[in-house]
Amino acid sequence: MGSVQTNDGASAGLTADSTRKVIVAGAQLGAINVDTPRSEGIQRMLKLMDDAHSQKAKLIVYPEIAPVTFFPRHILEGEELEQYFEREVDGDPTQSTNLKPLFDKAREYKMDMYLGYAECTGDEHVHYNTCVYYSGQIDKVVSKYRKVHLPGTFEPYERKDATNQLEKRYFKPGDLGFEAFRAPNLVPDALTKKSGAKLNEPDTLGKGDPIVGMIICNDRRWPEAWRAYGLQGVELMLCGYNTTAWAPELLGVNSKVPTKEKTKTEALFHNKLCVTYNSYANSCFSINVAKCGMEDGKYPLIGGSCIVDCDGEVVAEASTEEDELIVAEIDLGMCRRGKEKVFAFEKHRRIEHYGRISEQTGVREPEFL
Repeated sequence: MGSVQTNDGASAGLTADSTRKVIVAGAQLGAINVDTPRSEGIQRMLKLMDDAHSQKAKLIVYPEIAPVTFFPRHILEGEELEQYFEREVDGDPTQSTNLKPLFDKAREYKMDMYLGYAECTGDEHVHYNTCVYYSGQIDKVVSKYRKVHLPGTFEPYERKDATNQLEKRYFKPGDLGFEAFRAPNLVPDALTKKSGAKLNEPDTLGKGDPIVGMIICNDRRWPEAWRAYGLQGVELMLCGYNTTAWAPELLGVNSKVPTKEKTKTEALFHNKLCVTYNSYANSCFSINVAKCGMEDGKYPLIGGSCIVDCDGEVVAEASTEEDELIVAEIDLGMCRRGKEKVFAFEKHRRIEHYGRISEQTGVREPEFL
């Protein structure tokens, strides 16, 4: 597919005079089972990259823990667990044995890439749920992010037929924070240090290389993560996810969602709610990409991969639960309206009243009457 078209025939999310237009792609993956060879998953990812290149995409976004099955649902230890983790070479993921073909192809195409994987750090065997942003323009990993909001439990559920979510068991909480970064050469005519322009001046805001943020799966449900990036001027948020469509022990059930079908509908609704509202509230585009479908014949993951504009409108959306590429030409220049009007943080935020957000975790109810 080419640029997404609106009803009036104009390209979605574009302004006529902006130089901040870029074609981006989300590479949704269908089910990857326990017995699916990692090499097969990598080949499917490479095929999607080929398709993105044929449509002139400059950035491709893959799901969370992309090359393998969503293994945190299983009780694993030792080598059975370690097989799912990627080991970087001297801290360089581009030289990881399994992942190297993806970086090599992105380098060939000069394509930027968000890649999610399970990371094992050096000899310590510390594990993180990780993603990196690789710039094919300069052949360099520009930024790494480790998932902060780990869902689920440490101990497995007692019921044998329960769907576990054991990320707290297998991963450490991310330790790199929510640090935005600039994607070099993703748009033309960007201001740089060499230009001599002063940072954070009214006439230079939104004119440098694109400001990007990264989150993973459950992070998208937490507005604190988005706002941390919003306060750094984020223009493009990238998010990969593996989200269950049915796990009553983890998600709970009530009279609204008594069946698997209704639970799946709710999960898709909540996914879209998170990414559309937070894109709007931080005046940024977002690319949100699933690994989905029925893994191992009994673990359903939702699809719903989508590209959202800075007004919270979905401009491209997957229609299947298979491998599928979504593509849109977006205009990051559109972000300025929200950042300068409704969400002009410097004019309207009242931080003297927000202390509770960072001072406590659990709920503390008011005194009883």
